[in-house]
Amino acid sequence: MNDSFTNTGDKMVLTGATYDIGMIGLGVMGRNLALNMAEKGFSVAGYDTDPAKVKALGREAAGKPAVGVASVEALAAALRQPRAVIMLVPAGPPVDAVIDGLLPYLAPGDVLLDGGNSHFRQTEGRAARLEGHAILYMGVGISGGEAGARKGPSIMPGGPQAAYERVRPILEAVAAKVEGKPCVAWLGPSSAGDYVKMVHNGIEYAVMQAIAEVYDLMKRGLGLEDGRIGQVFDGWNRGTLPAYLIEITGRVLAKTDAATGRPLVDVIADEAAQKGTGMWTAQEAMELRAPVPAIDAAVSMRDLSDLRAQRIEAARVLAAAGPALAIGGAKNEAAFVGALEAALRASMVIIYAQGMAQLRAASDVYGYGLKLETVARIWRGGCIIRSWLLEPIRAAFSARPDLPNMLLDPVFAKMIAADQAALRSVVVAAAENGIPAPAIASCLAYLDAYRSARLPANLIQAQRDYFGAHTYRRLDREGDFHTEWE
Repeated sequence: MNDSFTNTGDKMVLTGATYDIGMIGLGVMGRNLALNMAEKGFSVAGYDTDPAKVKALGREAAGKPAVGVASVEALAAALRQPRAVIMLVPAGPPVDAVIDGLLPYLAPGDVLLDGGNSHFRQTEGRAARLEGHAILYMGVGISGGEAGARKGPSIMPGGPQAAYERVRPILEAVAAKVEGKPCVAWLGPSSAGDYVKMVHNGIEYAVMQAIAEVYDLMKRGLGLEDGRIGQVFDGWNRGTLPAYLIEITGRVLAKTDAATGRPLVDVIADEAAQKGTGMWTAQEAMELRAPVPAIDAAVSMRDLSDLRAQRIEAARVLAAAGPALAIGGAKNEAAFVGALEAALRASMVIIYAQGMAQLRAASDVYGYGLKLETVARIWRGGCIIRSWLLEPIRAAFSARPDLPNMLLDPVFAKMIAADQAALRSVVVAAAENGIPAPAIASCLAYLDAYRSARLPANLIQAQRDYFGAHTYRRLDREGDFHTEWE
């Protein structure tokens, strides 16, 4: 903690090189995280290229040990050594620009943390570059949005363990707490933190898509009003599906647009933006041969949503290619809503299973040494994908650290067995009524493929050998074989 500062809100004066941590990037996330640190008793010197954001930190931090500075040189001079600086700037070139500007003012032993959503390969390259200067570099995933940064996010640090120990007291203090334990832990060397955050975001994509499909089935299928659908999600959040994304869905659907008086969600264009982390997860899963079809479907649907003009034309041209809706009716509403609840529950289990399996594969290939129990533990609070599932996931990997897929755990096997009939009925209803539900449908397909002791890949191998002499393996003897098919 630092006592050598003056901050009255309109005047900020540095009085010594004794600040605990520097913050570069004082946008929504950076400023709120800096305020969080200051409230926990750690002194923060903040810098941003936008002077207005520096002033905003000063106003909001009045009476707290946080001040703004006019340059990266001043920021470096304000920090006690070895320095610790966290960057919260957009991923990509802005990160490299900050490093280039800051590097002349750093010294061997200083710690530099990237708290943005950087691609894990870029983190590895930056760490290697800074290693030549004896500067410790960490990729740190942070989840929780504006509220999380201010009140307690989930934090996923990777990189040199010595660097983590330098900043561990600060990160543990500002992280969310569950059962008194901070939702932060050193995850592993190199880019382990950024990789875990990437998969976190992939899971987030898939869960959001599954929720959107359930919403669509209630809105178009049952003809329910947004307010009523919001009440359903609110009930689920209070019942068997407590999860942050379920919770905010109920709130979103209850919001009225001030300009039109309509539900706000109905005046929002149906074009979902993305920053790339879901796509990275899907691409990387393919590289590892770790199937994540629900995440694949979520990314594809965001891409399809962007083809709005084409979809409007196709709705006219292909009108005859779809069936008439037949789910609706008061008689069917309660039963179908109940089936949707069970189908969404099963889908979420399968989505998390896919993400955790990808983390297992990545840890083996990249030498991260991930402890999946720890990953689940720090996701229980603060982060966007926090849900009721994470405690049983933590328990499953605690009981069996080498568990290859959480669907093999008896607790989750029982959950899926109880909900699989509803999942099947929802997929059938979506198909029969022409309502796209690719994430939910892919979850069912993944389940059925994973539990199949035999798949039709034998035919695919025979075809490959036929047209390309790619060979095949046999069930009854060792070795690679080729057949002269003609």
